[in-house]
Amino acid sequence: VTILVNVASYCGYTKSHYEGLVELWSHVEGENVQILAFPCNQFGKQEPGSAADIKAFAKSEGVKFRMMEKINVNGPDANIVYKYLKKKAGPGSIQWNFATYFVVGPDGDVQSHSGVEPMELKDLALNLLKEEL
Repeated sequence: VTILVNVASYCGYTKSHYEGLVELWSHVEGENVQILAFPCNQFGKQEPGSAADIKAFAKSEGVKFRMMEKINVNGPDANIVYKYLKKKAGPGSIQWNFATYFVVGPDGDVQSHSGVEPMELKDLALNLLKEEL
């Protein structure tokens, strides 16, 4: 199971969502679950830093899950991963940082969850693993 989300260091949702992602990771680490966080500067320029700046910030927040490179999630320059996720599960446009979480199950099925906190995805992720057994 893979959980993907676009993140930012200077968003009003940063504190609660990074805390939630770190907590979620503490529950799923060692299971067959990955969290991929994609820094994005498209919303209010809330992720202006370099890769090193972002890595240092994430480390200061306790992040141990995978931080990806900074990307665009909307528009013609959107990363191919986000183009695929939006095409498969919607929404057609990401509204903000931390606004939409994508969950990819073991069978490749993609679900999108908007307006949720990270811990709300814990049971879903673990249940998808059980279904695979």
